[in-house]
Amino acid sequence: MNHKLLELQTLLRENSLLITFSGKFTQSIIEELGEAVKKYLETEKRPQNAIFDLFSIFIEQTQNIKNYCSLMQDSDFGERISESCIVTIGKTETGNYVCSGNQIQNCDTAKLIKALDEINLLDKEELKKMYKMKRKQDISSLEGPGAGLGLIDIARKVKQPLEYTITELDSQFSFFTLKATV
Repeated sequence: MNHKLLELQTLLRENSLLITFSGKFTQSIIEELGEAVKKYLETEKRPQNAIFDLFSIFIEQTQNIKNYCSLMQDSDFGERISESCIVTIGKTETGNYVCSGNQIQNCDTAKLIKALDEINLLDKEELKKMYKMKRKQDISSLEGPGAGLGLIDIARKVKQPLEYTITELDSQFSFFTLKATV
């Protein structure tokens, strides 16, 4: 085990990962990791708006995963999904990124791909308009928790389009990964 831990640390360092968490997301874990991220970035003397954007994206991504897990918790596969969660925060040459992932049902992939592809086609002004429009909609007319507001908000804060992958695991599940670079 000690050798594996050293391999893991080397892998994390090589990929400039600052924080990695894998396991069930709870509100307290999200809050504690968020605070750790803010404190770390403040020690690096990052601009306040960059710290806020990264923190906000981290919270949104982890909340999205937590909400999906909550929706699935009473199903036969709720435990499988909730145990598949991971989030990482890393450095790039010009800033930072938040990358998160979890298992999703294959029946959810088409809707997710459609939403992300539509968001990635919009410029900052179009994203702002879409965000305002979605916020004004009657809550009862929205599909599911958040109705994509979080993804739109993330896209408004990033330097480049959202990156995502969906890797099919079996006939029922895929692993969804989302990367946002600030």
